[in-house]
Amino acid sequence: MKAIKKPKFIEVPFIGELALSGVRPILGIALGLLAGGVLIAVSGVNPFKAYKAMLQGAFGNRYAFSNVLVRSSPLLLGGIGVSLGIKAGVWNTGIEGYMYLGAVGAAVVGIPALGLPPVAHIILTLIVAMAFGAAWGLIPGYLRAYKGVNEVTSTIMLNYVAVFLTSWLVAEPQPLAEIGSFYPMSKLFQESAQLPILVRGTSLHPGAFIGLAVCVLLYFVLRYTPFGFRTRMLGFNPNAARYAGVNTRKQIMLLIIIGAMLGGLAGAIEVTGLKRRVYMNFVTGVGYESVAVALLAGGNPLGVIAAALFFSALKAGGATMSIQTNIGAPMTSVIIALCVIFVIGVGVSERRRLGKVQDNEKSEAVNEPKIKEEENVT
Repeated sequence: MKAIKKPKFIEVPFIGELALSGVRPILGIALGLLAGGVLIAVSGVNPFKAYKAMLQGAFGNRYAFSNVLVRSSPLLLGGIGVSLGIKAGVWNTGIEGYMYLGAVGAAVVGIPALGLPPVAHIILTLIVAMAFGAAWGLIPGYLRAYKGVNEVTSTIMLNYVAVFLTSWLVAEPQPLAEIGSFYPMSKLFQESAQLPILVRGTSLHPGAFIGLAVCVLLYFVLRYTPFGFRTRMLGFNPNAARYAGVNTRKQIMLLIIIGAMLGGLAGAIEVTGLKRRVYMNFVTGVGYESVAVALLAGGNPLGVIAAALFFSALKAGGATMSIQTNIGAPMTSVIIALCVIFVIGVGVSERRRLGKVQDNEKSEAVNEPKIKEEENVT
């Protein structure tokens, strides 16, 4: 009887499986970059030269790398917000809307002169932004947990409502709007409510480091706490979780609200650390990129860090690549999409392989008693 080789997983002490299993994300990214290189070559540009320019634009100096970190801030927080839901089988695709509502909440307390010291004013601004995001997340959370409404549909539709609501709030004659501005925008935030710049001559603010800390914290929460165990159990088998006493409705709603809070925090950091005010359409597609980050990471909070930095490096370096090689700016988005598609594709093939291994093990377990009976008879 031939022994069946079980698939091996990469294990790291105290960390466990890296971004699901094996080298799937790395292989998917490599295939995506290869396919992108083929498209670049077809357009008449040397792909090695293009990728070299991209690396220089992302890591060529401290200013370039600071830009990568600034771009990664909303992707880290949004990506981990989506990943929490993925662990429980919930697709919280409303990060875009949560960011807009978080920005509005930040503006409500960040624009008035409250007479608070900077640290207190910044903390209050971020807390209110998270509260606004959580309030917005209550809607899809309740609909999904208690009414069975698909969370993807409700969150995407609410994203449009949040975008247009924010655009209305920062347009004249609303109280938040800057009077006489050439473009709909809010009044400038008080200096005490603005995040400090960490590196002179750059836009680097603490947002990226807040995102990194949240990702690491939530990794340990998911892995070592009862809340994390309930979340993972819900994702593995909802029926078993319900039978084991997990309040699945409460857990689903809580996960969506936490994701909404993180999205609101991402929006607040974007306006207090970078924009300094709320613009109409101040983020475009960043929330949906957060979903791609979570997919690339396979729902692993530590994988979110790598995926967010990878996306940010592509976006930051893509501008340099476009300037030096005359490749259109959309090529960066194409490469990102290809990487995500290949990561998903490799994951599907891996799951099919695992399924075949499990089927073979089951069939062998069923046939083994029969073989023993035949041996005893002979």
